[in-house]
Amino acid sequence: MKKYCFGIDVGGTTVKCGLFDVKGTVLDKWEIKTRTENNGCNILPDVADTIADKIREKDLDRDEIAGVGLGVPGPVNEEGEVPAAVNLHWGYVHLVNQMERLTGLTVKAGNDANVAALGEMWKGGGAGYHNVVLVTLGTGVGGGIINNGQIITGTHGAGGEIGHIHVTDSLTAKCNCGNCGCLEQVASATGITFLAKRRLAKDETPSVLRKKNISAKSVFDAVKEGDAVAIEIAEEFGKYLGTALANVAGVTDPDIFVIGGGVSKAGPILLEFIQKYYKQYAFIACKETPFALAELGNDAGIYGAAKLVL
Repeated sequence: MKKYCFGIDVGGTTVKCGLFDVKGTVLDKWEIKTRTENNGCNILPDVADTIADKIREKDLDRDEIAGVGLGVPGPVNEEGEVPAAVNLHWGYVHLVNQMERLTGLTVKAGNDANVAALGEMWKGGGAGYHNVVLVTLGTGVGGGIINNGQIITGTHGAGGEIGHIHVTDSLTAKCNCGNCGCLEQVASATGITFLAKRRLAKDETPSVLRKKNISAKSVFDAVKEGDAVAIEIAEEFGKYLGTALANVAGVTDPDIFVIGGGVSKAGPILLEFIQKYYKQYAFIACKETPFALAELGNDAGIYGAAKLVL
């Protein structure tokens, strides 16, 4: 009888760890440092060691552990292979094989955004649904697509890379992926800052933003104050993201879109700008697809990782 599992979310700075029961209750949470030096060769052994330490600390019976789920910032194919994970300084890694050898436990692995989507479907903003698209608006734009309860991984592990949908020909600067005009460049926290600076440079229209450090937060704080320039910026952001998600809906037809990441802390007002353009451009059958804010915050990854092995 399996009683427990581990959910591990490997980030570029820290590794978030969770011990869960099989019903999805988190029993313990902790973090360790991500040691990315020497091509990240210490990361997986460190994760295995912290799991072993927790098993000893809690006096767990290994036969009662369902396994370990891992989310990592890079593409992961269905065999558990990572071709490269830049933020971890990894080249090719067979993640599942290595972790099973190090831990002696069953291991499942996935891209961190996909795994976070699974977590939000299981215990967060998408709870109760089986077809969920998660969009995370942070430094970049991440995405995860869940269809009939299963992560859409794709042939190269790149399923759900919503942030790299092409949305504009107006940019000359390259995205981190090497292309130009990606959604990430205009809808992430960094992208909203870019849109704001571009708008403020256009003319001298008065705005509270001219007296502030420009950030996604300051833009949406100004929107809440009714600042006309900030509203223009939010409209442009909403048009890019709403249009992109209308296109995603035409392919995946989800039950719900869940919006997470640091930008989502702006609250429900954020959704208004996205939904306005989503409804304008979505296929008729998809126009009323609901939007919700993510609920698990930084814990979405450990919840989704745990769900991978259950």
